[in-house]
Amino acid sequence: MVYIRKSFQGILNFGAKKEIFENAKELRKSQTEAEKALWEVLRSRRCGGMKFRRQHPVKQFILDFYCHEYLLGIEVDGSVHENEVAIEYDLNRTAELETLGIFILRFKNEEVLTNLTEVKVEILNKLVQLQHERNEKQNHTKNNSMY
Repeated sequence: MVYIRKSFQGILNFGAKKEIFENAKELRKSQTEAEKALWEVLRSRRCGGMKFRRQHPVKQFILDFYCHEYLLGIEVDGSVHENEVAIEYDLNRTAELETLGIFILRFKNEEVLTNLTEVKVEILNKLVQLQHERNEKQNHTKNNSMY
């Protein structure tokens, strides 16, 4: 296990509490088939060379997958996410994560299991878009600092 300084961990996890880390650890042991399939695509920098983490704590939430470099969260939703209460919770959760600058992509279990290549392409396209936006922001900041 790699030791991560608390200050970096606080940034990486946006202040998640110990209980959230414990829950995330348990979730890593019991992934769904769709999560397992997508993890094989994302792990070891297999998707665009980006590092993804699975069952990653962020504040009081646990993201199924997370790329810190581009603040991209990926959620794989089962049928439990289809009722009105869950839909509203997911919308509020996404809105709160977006206030931290984290963009959320959502896929249904069936989508991952039947169209994994298309899911990977969508993730790669989002990474390219986020990279472009970050470059534009850096160029804008650099140009403004010149004056």
